[in-house]
Amino acid sequence: MSFDFRMPTEIISGENAVKNNAARFALGKKCLIVTGKNSAKASGALDDVTAVLDSLGIGYTQYNKIMENPLVSVCYEGGKVAYEFGAEFIVAIGGGSPLDAAKSIASYAANRELSPLDIYTAQLKPSLPIIAIPTTAGTGSEVNYYSVMTLDGKNVKKTFKSTYSYPKYAILDPKYTASLGLNYTVSTALDAFCHCVESYLSPRATEISRMFAVMGAQKLYAALAKMAEVKDDANVLENLKPYRYELLTGSCAGGITINTAGTGSNHPLGYNLTLYYGVPHGRACGVFMEEYFEYNSRVTEGKQLIENFCRELGDEPKTVAANIKKWSAVDVKLTDDEIELYLNNVSGAGNYANSPYVINRDEMKEIYVRLFK
Repeated sequence: MSFDFRMPTEIISGENAVKNNAARFALGKKCLIVTGKNSAKASGALDDVTAVLDSLGIGYTQYNKIMENPLVSVCYEGGKVAYEFGAEFIVAIGGGSPLDAAKSIASYAANRELSPLDIYTAQLKPSLPIIAIPTTAGTGSEVNYYSVMTLDGKNVKKTFKSTYSYPKYAILDPKYTASLGLNYTVSTALDAFCHCVESYLSPRATEISRMFAVMGAQKLYAALAKMAEVKDDANVLENLKPYRYELLTGSCAGGITINTAGTGSNHPLGYNLTLYYGVPHGRACGVFMEEYFEYNSRVTEGKQLIENFCRELGDEPKTVAANIKKWSAVDVKLTDDEIELYLNNVSGAGNYANSPYVINRDEMKEIYVRLFK
């Protein structure tokens, strides 16, 4: 077991963390703010950021075209906007999609000679600095170097990663997640939980990354269990308030641990459900948890790691897996042709090797058939 660890992002947390750390935004004279259509404004984060930039005399423009599962072409366009505006740094506000996209945009802006797909293979110059401000508690993108984009016209996700892509600062303020409804809050928490368990089982895990995985999973699992009793009614946002801090910090811990150890098979298997059926990413990962535990328990190391992980949560493995699948609640039926297409899309992903037991294509098919036929 290794004790290796690297986390170049500085994490700043607490109420009013943006306003209280205004000096951290003095990274240049011009800033590109990367967001989706609505969440940055609805959360209050955009107003807080622009107020700080105004107080510092920093010019800014907003690029708000980031959709769920951002396209390579959209990120490339964002890089062009940043370059032409003369942006010297980027502030990313939103869930995983804007935060992921900002990393690619920051690289495209600094490497204007590249065509869109060159970003995956070229020798890169340092990206523009990034300040990442999450408005969801799920991806942990604010503390890692992963940028997941969707290839145009292919319905296939491909991850860009560069050591230049770590955000300089991650600013965590739970109030920016307060406008999220029950369904989205649960889904993002499931994504973060999957980050924790998949990275814990990873052969790349270290003592430190597993420490973060356990800490994050404990926070997330306890909150998910309590949120299962919350009704989606007029009082739902008020009833979710007690869990916002635990969810956000648990999600951040999940982002830290996948930065070291990566994710496992649940992620590529779930991508198809998101891309073709619109299943929220966290639920699309969580629905595979029973199968993930089952296959990894076929080898001694995997079985022991699962037992150790679940012991830290205070539950048996069967109970943990069943709960995560129940809270994921995916209702999808697939045809044989769809399953073959999905296998072609994701059977070559590197995530499968990131587990004690490495499933093969036939076993991937078994999983899809068992769950969705």
